[in-house]
Amino acid sequence: MSTAVTTGAEGRARVAARRPRLGRFRSAKAWFLLPAVIWTCGFTLFPLFYALWLSLQQSRGMGRPLEFAGLKNYGRLFGDDRVWGALGFTLGYAAVTVAIQIVLGLGLALLVNREFRLRGLVRTLLLLPLFATPVGLGFLGRIIYADAGPINVALTAIFGSGVPWMSNPWSARIAVALLDIWQWTPFCFLILLAGLQSIPDELYEAARLDTNRRFEMLWHITLPLLRPLIALTVLLRLVEALKIIDIPFALTAGGPGRANETFSIFIYRTAFTGFDIGYASAASFLFLVVVLVVVNAFILFGRFRTVWQAGD
Repeated sequence: MSTAVTTGAEGRARVAARRPRLGRFRSAKAWFLLPAVIWTCGFTLFPLFYALWLSLQQSRGMGRPLEFAGLKNYGRLFGDDRVWGALGFTLGYAAVTVAIQIVLGLGLALLVNREFRLRGLVRTLLLLPLFATPVGLGFLGRIIYADAGPINVALTAIFGSGVPWMSNPWSARIAVALLDIWQWTPFCFLILLAGLQSIPDELYEAARLDTNRRFEMLWHITLPLLRPLIALTVLLRLVEALKIIDIPFALTAGGPGRANETFSIFIYRTAFTGFDIGYASAASFLFLVVVLVVVNAFILFGRFRTVWQAGD
């Protein structure tokens, strides 16, 4: 009995001796988290609340003090045709380019996901556009799409005439989209290739007992197993495509006219060309809400589809 009492007392003594060390360990963990907290507050929360404060102000021009305007800037957004034109173009541009990038990336991944000579070299070459600087790519596009550039020279030699890439609204949009697709298709290719290589070969060997058609195996095996990765890739690219500014601004400065004016370019021009900081901040918050709605709608649609298929 006395031995049990002694053992219990010794255990409590050990726990009491450990408590100061545990307290010091927990305080050390808090100090290690401090840089992340400072970074989040300084570069995320403070700019967010400062922009919210700016959206409630009205600017009379560069160098003039701000005046409180309340929700006036938000009211202006709903009657501004430039806002809805830039927003509609941005949403359409993101949807089209991301869809093409996913299809091309999946096609390239299917082609490379097999054994052939120089496979490593081909994979490396396909990834090179991913490392190009978007602004530099836009300025390079000015040379490529020029009237005397290589594309128009080739088109003139084949068809007898070139394309006015920079002066026609739709051809300018196609030019910007082609550069964006060329740069970001390797990103989709890389993720989907990793997904393809993670699918066990035994599944395809079992499927060959029933059919030898590649399309059926693609439709019933490959795509269902790649669906989570495809959804993730679409989500990542959609967020990036919605806030694009570098390629269209460097290539056409948002033109001709406002044909390539994305919402980010509209915010930039409003803030740093028109010096209407309050209105630009309000437009930024509208854009934040639109992006959140689009992303959450995409996620909810994926969950609803998963639940629906599980019910079937």
